[in-house]
Amino acid sequence: MIKYYLIYIGAMSLIAFILYGADKSKARRHEWRTKESALLGFGLFGGAVGALLGMKLFRHKTKHWYFWLVNIVGLIAQITILILLIMMKKV
Repeated sequence: MIKYYLIYIGAMSLIAFILYGADKSKARRHEWRTKESALLGFGLFGGAVGALLGMKLFRHKTKHWYFWLVNIVGLIAQITILILLIMMKKV
């Protein structure tokens, strides 16, 4: 179960990272952008690590407090779930 959760987190983080990079690139070229709800959703539901890395590396959405809040809450939730899965395995 832990293995599948880590695969899920890794895949979601990779997608979130790519989305942040692509959105930043589109912003520079004044093209159609990724919805903020999609960026926030990927961060909240499994991709917080990738979203936070994408924010920092691409310097994208870093001035919006709600992006920080949602991604940090997502990260805390994802770590909590991982800890619970590890504890359940030991029981």
